[in-house]
Amino acid sequence: MSRWPFPGPGQIRTVLEYVEARERELDEEAGQLRSRVEELTARLGELDAESESLRITRKTLLSIPAPTPAAAPARPDVPDHPAYQQILTALTDADKPMRARDLCHALDLPIIPKNTEGIRSKLKRLVTRGIITEPEPGLFAQPRP
Repeated sequence: MSRWPFPGPGQIRTVLEYVEARERELDEEAGQLRSRVEELTARLGELDAESESLRITRKTLLSIPAPTPAAAPARPDVPDHPAYQQILTALTDADKPMRARDLCHALDLPIIPKNTEGIRSKLKRLVTRGIITEPEPGLFAQPRP
């Protein structure tokens, strides 16, 4: 019997083979992890670059002054009399050109020359002020936007 606490030569060879196999496994796993770290590092760089681009875009957009709204075209003054408001409402509701006689009917006025001529006079005044249009003689409409 040997007094040495070490195993015999056959057992050492088995242990060395195990150590070498384990070293290869660890080297292979370490290589795979290094490869994965490189992939993750590259992806992290891409994400950082995209994030920086978005920060720059946001900063740029915030530094652009807001556009001033275009001034709405000045609406001509409508005469104060309620009949003008009623005429404009009737024209808007009809959504088509109308004659003075049609407006008398829409406003529940008796269709008599006095009313028809009064409405026609008001319609002409609205045309003169640019509030409504007269696409053909005697036919009145809201202007098209």
